[in-house]
Amino acid sequence: MEAIRDKRQIQSIKKVLKKSSARDYLLFVFGINTGLKITELLNIRVSDVVSENQKVNDYLKLYDEGSGETRFIYLNSKVKKALKEFLAKDKWEMTAFLFHSSRSSQPITRQQAYRIIHEAAEKAGVTAKVGTQSMRKTFGFHAFKQGVAISLLQKYFHHSTPSETLKYIGVSKDEPVRTEIDVNL
Repeated sequence: MEAIRDKRQIQSIKKVLKKSSARDYLLFVFGINTGLKITELLNIRVSDVVSENQKVNDYLKLYDEGSGETRFIYLNSKVKKALKEFLAKDKWEMTAFLFHSSRSSQPITRQQAYRIIHEAAEKAGVTAKVGTQSMRKTFGFHAFKQGVAISLLQKYFHHSTPSETLKYIGVSKDEPVRTEIDVNL
């Protein structure tokens, strides 16, 4: 699977998903803006992203069973907007899975998530190999392009070396990457 480098292709995939399903659109927006693994995404519950007073949280609190660490994942304005639109369409139980199956109260499967993302990319005319890993790689590629240090991404992805992270996000060591650092003061 590859990172989606072209922002126009990302917008095209979003358009396809928004037409077909608010849940699927949210899955993609959440994935490309947080860089979470698909298993982490699918296990998110409404209570993880919404406070008791029905306000969308600024951070998603994740407990990593492997390391025993708690991580706080920033939810940017795009994720919050998609969340608000999705949650406004229905009445939600706080314990419900965010990306629940239409057939049960369980989350969709990894295979179903792959089909959703892959088919949307095909419909959007994206020729690269796109799947659920692409969302994570897209997050990493664009974060790196915007000036996030490779060492931070390495830690975020739990990679052992910077070169492993560069390879993962699809950047060769020799490839010139135009970095866009926009402080927007």
